[in-house]
Amino acid sequence: MLIDIITLFPDFFVPVFSQSIIGRAQQKELVKIRACQLRDWAVDAHGSVDDKPFGGGVGMVLRPEPLFEAVEFVTKNNPGWVVFLTPGGRRFEQKKAIELSQREHLVFICGHYEGIDQRVIDELVNEQISLGDFVLTGGEIPTMAVVDALVRLLPGVLEKPDATVNESFSLRDEQGCLLLEYPQYTRPADYRGLKVPEVLLSGDHARIAEWKKTNSRLKMDKKV
Repeated sequence: MLIDIITLFPDFFVPVFSQSIIGRAQQKELVKIRACQLRDWAVDAHGSVDDKPFGGGVGMVLRPEPLFEAVEFVTKNNPGWVVFLTPGGRRFEQKKAIELSQREHLVFICGHYEGIDQRVIDELVNEQISLGDFVLTGGEIPTMAVVDALVRLLPGVLEKPDATVNESFSLRDEQGCLLLEYPQYTRPADYRGLKVPEVLLSGDHARIAEWKKTNSRLKMDKKV
């Protein structure tokens, strides 16, 4: 998979994507991530990529020229699915992470200031995604979250194939309803009088499976 990120702050991504699972996925060449500096397509020698909004308003808007040229450059030889992270997008869920993980080339546009020129959205963006009903200073952090969620789903990224099956929003009950992963415990079995549930120490696989199922439902009920 190829992931291109068009951003004013490409250095933001280096410490995050060079570490842990995503870092190893790139080393194994399961994914290639490129953070592209939007100012490389600036409209003047000063590196300008934004301007005042028509009709007035507070703040600046990213201009269409650099965004059009940046997207056209990264998709010239490899057509991609263009995603814009914005509060007005559809809320991101595990189902969407699975869908995105099946694409060969993703292009993320990171907005800033008051956003991006609407013509970019109308003509270039395939999908708008939101992490929730709140506003951040830019699209970099949401992009990191989405990329992290989808890269771990790529075949070979996680060492254990079942790791993405028995987890939150992949588990389902008999009616097909999504569940959260059950509580997890490890050694010691008794810490400061706080004890691990007896059933998990019983060795009774049927009882343990039932306990996990019940507690997955309870966690989901509390979330709702």
